[in-house]
Amino acid sequence: MMRPQEVHGGVYIVGSPELTAPEDCCVYLIDLGDLVMIDAGAGRSISAILENVASLELSHKNIAAVVATHCHIDHIGGIPQLRERTGSQVIAHELDAAAMEAGDPVRTAADWYHLRYPPTAVDYKLSEVREVLKFEKGELLCLHTPGHTPGSISIILDRDGKRVLFGQDIHGPFADSFGSDLPAWRKSMEVLLGLHADILCEGHFGAFRPETEVERYIQNYLKVYGEDKRDKSQKKAKAGGTTKNKK
Repeated sequence: MMRPQEVHGGVYIVGSPELTAPEDCCVYLIDLGDLVMIDAGAGRSISAILENVASLELSHKNIAAVVATHCHIDHIGGIPQLRERTGSQVIAHELDAAAMEAGDPVRTAADWYHLRYPPTAVDYKLSEVREVLKFEKGELLCLHTPGHTPGSISIILDRDGKRVLFGQDIHGPFADSFGSDLPAWRKSMEVLLGLHADILCEGHFGAFRPETEVERYIQNYLKVYGEDKRDKSQKKAKAGGTTKNKK
């Protein structure tokens, strides 16, 4: 069994298909004095995620916030339990918050997993293109990067001379049922390339470094989802041709 790993100073991976459950996204924890969790997995393994936090000699009671990068259940399914057990604030972009608060089985992709996402309040709704979240010993820059879903966000942490990018589902997939927008996604990817991140914390495939590898990863998906492949990729997603645990 794999163990939690430190990606960069005070940034840890505490959940993933290998660490917790196959249906989970990669779950990241950031120590900013307050603990901030980026996504929370699909829900069945929240106890294992919190055990991983404890194994780092950190208390889950100090998790002040969980930031949802988008509204798919493999990223948000653990949020209701996390809030109940830690009292953490829930943060998401307003364009995806509606699906979370309604428990929409289609927009949350809960129907893909045969799971239910209970209607869950979002405490703070991001609404700007760029918005800073301030914590006890640092801050996170949230960027609205639509494409995979209307309210997808990417998160930037600058620490110890390195730029860490939390770009959870750069790889897609894209489907009308998600509200996907490939032209908007391409623009979002160009924004991310312009950040010159040293480390990419991706949503299902872990961390990539250095900057050249981050750029290569993003550019690869820009080629995969080229303009001439838009209709084909969306039809494939609608037909269920994309692996379900990689949203």
